[in-house]
Amino acid sequence: MFDWFKKRNQPQETGPKAPEILGLRLGGAFELDDLKLRLTEPSLIIEGAARTHLIQAVGEVLLDEQTRLIRYYTDDDGFVQVLTHGESDADVSEVKLFYFYDSKPIDTDSEWQHQLDHQIVKSQWTLEEFSFDKLWDNSHPVAMTETTWLQNGTTSRTDQFVMLYEREAAPSTTEVLLVAAEEKIFNNRAERSLVLSTGFDLSPTDFKLIG
Repeated sequence: MFDWFKKRNQPQETGPKAPEILGLRLGGAFELDDLKLRLTEPSLIIEGAARTHLIQAVGEVLLDEQTRLIRYYTDDDGFVQVLTHGESDADVSEVKLFYFYDSKPIDTDSEWQHQLDHQIVKSQWTLEEFSFDKLWDNSHPVAMTETTWLQNGTTSRTDQFVMLYEREAAPSTTEVLLVAAEEKIFNNRAERSLVLSTGFDLSPTDFKLIG
């Protein structure tokens, strides 16, 4: 598991209950549709995706008064990201499955600032010889704060500065690249990293709850 994920295992004050939506919950499990993966995976950077996933942590990002990103982190180095504009399943507008591609520590303040000013946001991002085009119009990384709940009852907070990219991986298949500079304060010290994750859309029929 990446250091990025381990950082969320630092005990802090227990907050509200981890959010649940579409039946996804902390400690639950779901199964991906095998046919969907067999048809999609060959065109993606993702390799060897598990069919069964156990949810080990849940993250929530408040984008505005109604809009949230909810992330269900699994035992397969990935997460399901749900974009919702309310509290009910009917308010969900997007579901994606991401896998972590790489995580690198950022050790100095100068390198951190360089990443924020010049590296996170580009017109294109190349990964394994594939070119991803910038998806959002922002000229600077989008700042957000994620609260993460763990199964041991603790929570943590991570500041993230992100940009999203995309490419056409195959007919009717879009692969996205999430680039995030992440910062967590632990023992009055900033722990920082650059995290790359790739993902694709999931429809309601592409997964089922099994726990």
